[in-house]
Amino acid sequence: MTPELWRRVPLLRREDLQEHGDALKSTRIPPEHGTVGKISTSGSTGRPVSVRRSALQARTLSAIDLRKVLWPPFDLRLKLGAVLRDPDGASFAPAGRRLANWGAPAGELYRTGPAVVLDNRSSTAEIADWLRREAPDYLRITPGAMRDLCFHFMDQRLDPPHLKGILLSSEIVGSDLRDLVRQVFGLEVFASYGAREVGAIAVQCPEREHYHVQAEALMVEVLREDGVPCVAGETGTVVVTALEGIAYPLIRYEIGDRAMVGGPCPCGRPHLVLTEIMGRIRDRLVLPSGERRYVYTGRGFSFWQYTELRQFQIVQRSLDELEVRLVARRRLTAEVEAEIARRIKAATSEHLSIGFTYHDAIPLTPGGKFRDFVCEVDPAAVRAIT
Repeated sequence: MTPELWRRVPLLRREDLQEHGDALKSTRIPPEHGTVGKISTSGSTGRPVSVRRSALQARTLSAIDLRKVLWPPFDLRLKLGAVLRDPDGASFAPAGRRLANWGAPAGELYRTGPAVVLDNRSSTAEIADWLRREAPDYLRITPGAMRDLCFHFMDQRLDPPHLKGILLSSEIVGSDLRDLVRQVFGLEVFASYGAREVGAIAVQCPEREHYHVQAEALMVEVLREDGVPCVAGETGTVVVTALEGIAYPLIRYEIGDRAMVGGPCPCGRPHLVLTEIMGRIRDRLVLPSGERRYVYTGRGFSFWQYTELRQFQIVQRSLDELEVRLVARRRLTAEVEAEIARRIKAATSEHLSIGFTYHDAIPLTPGGKFRDFVCEVDPAAVRAIT
């Protein structure tokens, strides 16, 4: 098996899992892989899928998850607070739920402190009240909820709790959010990048803001349009192979994200470096020519300098029209709207007309995630011009 031969293996895509998923189920699983369970994605891409995972693979992924608390490092003897979706419905505000330890995997291997959990369907005000009341040392939360929490403390002129660390996952963590957390909490955040189908793909370096691919569990390729691996500084499509996916082989699986490759890390870890995770391929602008252009609303694109702004979402309504949905304390001035439109055109295309609408809130996806760019262009119209 040479690199050239490996690149001839066709990519596996999400639609393949939906249409032919049963064909990927292994019928002969080695006994040492243990029992097999079912893992289902949230469907935040609009294409929910289910995969199978052996006990051995689950244990390996659990070991990778342990790095999220050991690499920063967090003091496991202290109190953990987690804002996450509780399928049992036992963690709603105001009380949430109390646990004797941090749970798997840390609680299985170490004598940890207690943990408190609040369902992420709670309002921002409820999360803030719970956080001030419980006063955990560490907080695990999604980036979208963290952003809303920061603005809540700012708007209400409340002192945030004195956290020792913040762990973010499930969404893109841009430099704008890192700056916001520094301003409000005086802390650096620690982030990870993963997908439900394959587990943690990369974990942030303890010494820098970039990510290390978890090569013990996954083979990760970042590919250019021609299928050639990207070099440092290039951005491409993320393709993963689960090394212990015997129960359900995901080989060269196009996960649906884009990332930028970095050079070797001075920290000495040999894992492939991803300097930026840029989100789902589906969130791409469609130009009249049929070209698809990625819209990244992170680094260099921040609107948070406008103190009235609380949330924004860019929606492509047609090939020539963008709608900018805003949640703001009060309507922005015409000058600020014009500046935002200028920045969006500079990052997308000058031909686009841009309109602004104001909302009380922008809803999350059914999976509890926030999409900052949404393309609503009819796929049939795209096929017609391509």
